[in-house]
Amino acid sequence: MPDFYIGLMSGTSLDGVDGVLADFASATPLVIEHVCRPFPAALRSELMALNTSGDAELHRAALAGNALVQIYSQVVRDLLASARVPASAVVAIGAHGQTVRHRPQEFDATGYTIQLNQPALLAELTGIDVVADFRSRDVAAGGQGAPLAPYFHQCLFAQPGQTIGVLNIGGISNITLLRADGSMLGFDCGPGNALMDAWCQQHTGHAYDSEGEWAAGGAVLDPLLERLRLEPYFARSAPKSTGRDLFNRRWLDRHLAGLSSAQPRDIQATLTELTASTCASDVLRHEPRLKRLIVCGGGALNTHLMTRLRTQLPGIDVESSAQSGLPPLQVEATAFAWLARKTVRREKLQLQSTTGARGARVLGCIYPA
Repeated sequence: MPDFYIGLMSGTSLDGVDGVLADFASATPLVIEHVCRPFPAALRSELMALNTSGDAELHRAALAGNALVQIYSQVVRDLLASARVPASAVVAIGAHGQTVRHRPQEFDATGYTIQLNQPALLAELTGIDVVADFRSRDVAAGGQGAPLAPYFHQCLFAQPGQTIGVLNIGGISNITLLRADGSMLGFDCGPGNALMDAWCQQHTGHAYDSEGEWAAGGAVLDPLLERLRLEPYFARSAPKSTGRDLFNRRWLDRHLAGLSSAQPRDIQATLTELTASTCASDVLRHEPRLKRLIVCGGGALNTHLMTRLRTQLPGIDVESSAQSGLPPLQVEATAFAWLARKTVRREKLQLQSTTGARGARVLGCIYPA
């Protein structure tokens, strides 16, 4: 008998919404359908703007959450129509929301993480129970609130007696190390596509550097790369997490001061190298004998970035998650379908090794249809 859940993910890349209809009836999740819908330009611009303080931001954030959920609900309708599955057959929707602030353990030692969302509206529009707000309980328990995907990576990719790395490159990159002894380590490495996409958009008019072709034609500016890599976040010990609160255009522009004569294409090449080198350094720092690294997220589709990862990780098989049965753009959405199922079943996650929370917790809040 099917055990259907829907997962919806709109990440820090701000490119749109990925949705999956997944069946958890067997030990290995089966994705029945995948739908991707881009953000309208106005909504993408507003979500980007809401990453920083501004006029009437509470009002604007509420309306942006409504607009986001309208896209979520359309993705749900598209999934159900394509799969010919009725809404009544779906147990729940895991809706991550759109992160606009991520400041765990700051200010008052607890800090906060904020995802724009309107899960009650989504339940109303779809007639399906909605699970949302996955990160705040972890923060309340002293954790970073991120990354959460490593628990799904363990479910999907772990192999008895083998050490496997899983690198998710979205707007921010995060690494999961699934060790042969069954233990796990996971944390955010730093920028993934966020800086590359912003620079590409500004200088080419394209939302992203398709297959990394623009960066591949540039030359890495070594002094700039060294300056970028001095960011203290890279040297911090895990558990750690980050987001656009740190790695944004203001951060980049500070480092670009005095480089007005540099070619934009060379800066794109340098930003690509920053992502590749920081991810590779984290792999070698924590698991130097690793033999296999599975890459998911939009970065897995960047041919030049994958080439740079392979160059910096000689002796490691760097492969797309598609080779393990789940295409790169489906992994995170499926993870939130899986997390929703955990919430519905009141199953705790052992969070200490990735987020640093005080212990196992049930994550997420349920909004009944």
